[in-house]
Amino acid sequence: MTQPPHDEPTATSPEELREQVERTRNELGDTVEALAAKTDVKARAQEKAAEVKEQAAAKAGELKEQAALKAGQLKAKAADLAHQAQDRLPETVKDSAAQAAEQARAKTAQAGQLWNEKAPEPVRHKTARGAQLARSNRKVLLAAAGVAVLAWLACRRPKE
Repeated sequence: MTQPPHDEPTATSPEELREQVERTRNELGDTVEALAAKTDVKARAQEKAAEVKEQAAAKAGELKEQAALKAGQLKAKAADLAHQAQDRLPETVKDSAAQAAEQARAKTAQAGQLWNEKAPEPVRHKTARGAQLARSNRKVLLAAAGVAVLAWLACRRPKE
């Protein structure tokens, strides 16, 4: 058997021994709780990480909304400017532009046909997959382009 600590008197009766055992159990429980609290750093770190992640998601959502709003405003402004420019163009220029567009469409079709004939199958497959991804994520690409344009406009310095 182990010897009792020197600072604690030895129990003289079974009742005293029970009290000592109960006190020792309570002290041991307190010690275990204190150790558990000290070693729970991982849980506290996970809570902090979850909090930061939540804040980042909220900020990202806010920025996404702002980018979508700005993109919509820029799109509307661009459409308005395009209509104004189109209204001011003489008919001869409009006709020339229509002819040039038709020629460009014909050349694009011709280039596409040449691509299908000459490009290796794996390259065609990867190109088609990339184009499909771009089409399916058009809004994200437009929003990213809008943010990039806004950042460029904000960062450029006016000429003096």
